[in-house]
Amino acid sequence: MSHNLNPEIVMTALKDVKVPGTRVDVVSINLIGEIKVTGGEVVVTIVKTSEKDETIAAVRESVIQAVSGLPGVLSVQVPVDDRSQPKAAPTGPHGQSPDPFADRKKLPGVEKIVAVASAKGGVGKSSVAVNLALALSARGHKVGLLDADVYGPSVPTMLGLSEGPEVTEDKKIHPVISHGMQVISMGLLLPPEQPVIWRGPLVFSAVKQFLKDVQWTDLEYLIVDLPPGTGDAQLTLIQQVPLSGVVMVTTPQEVALTDVRRGIVMFRETQVPVLGIVENMSYFVCPESDKKYDIFGRGGGAQVAEQYGLPLLAEIPIDASIRKGGDTGKPAALVEGSTAREAFLQLAGKVSELAATVE
Repeated sequence: MSHNLNPEIVMTALKDVKVPGTRVDVVSINLIGEIKVTGGEVVVTIVKTSEKDETIAAVRESVIQAVSGLPGVLSVQVPVDDRSQPKAAPTGPHGQSPDPFADRKKLPGVEKIVAVASAKGGVGKSSVAVNLALALSARGHKVGLLDADVYGPSVPTMLGLSEGPEVTEDKKIHPVISHGMQVISMGLLLPPEQPVIWRGPLVFSAVKQFLKDVQWTDLEYLIVDLPPGTGDAQLTLIQQVPLSGVVMVTTPQEVALTDVRRGIVMFRETQVPVLGIVENMSYFVCPESDKKYDIFGRGGGAQVAEQYGLPLLAEIPIDASIRKGGDTGKPAALVEGSTAREAFLQLAGKVSELAATVE
């Protein structure tokens, strides 16, 4: 009989359906949209943002198989809601296109772009971005790092960089090489103590120039360290290039979680895949007693991940190597045997696995 069949039962069954070639389920990465159950007839909508067509086709077949096996199911329909292309916008009165995504295109020399965001300052987002990039490089990937935090560029300090990039006569910028990575930052273009006192349009121009004029070469991943908030830099990135996903960084306490929720909603509303949550400063292990302390609270990252149906990608401990490395130009991901290095290597593995599911 089908009277017990409902959307919750269907959703639970779909959590066992994995994206082809990964250990990630289709629910965790938000491939499942609306579920309708009418008697024994079930309709499961797949939401396509930037996934490959063959990935969606395989997921669709797996969904049909999983749902068809549920008691009481008589028929299964699996339509695809294709949101991979921005909807066409009407032409303006003077022939201009009001479509904010009109200039969006893939970057030459870059396969996948992954942004690291926080929506709130002070949660260690730049540390996560730098160490994630280095960990991806350590796992054999060719990686670039773009510091889009125009007002507070900290990447040069974290990597121990002081020399600026080469700029050609035709205004093309060659990124600086650090630890085998290609790196660009506003901090490499200005004197160390020079503040950036700009309004929004100039921030837009700076981020756009970093994206379009930097000569990235044969990158598998470009990691973008975004500034805190949900403003000009974030919107410029989204409008200019297709993102393979965004990693949201938070700390366990509620004051940080409130902002990360806003960030998740912003990226989802602009059709950017949120790959998952990183809980930074998650805990501290006393080196003398091995006792674990939850200095900033416990379980906040897992809570917000569950709330939005996202995976918790990593719980990064408070580790002296992270602070010391960020000050001395030797990030924790380079410190052999450190707890933080292992955490970042695992994070890099999960990010590359999830990013492989999108174009």
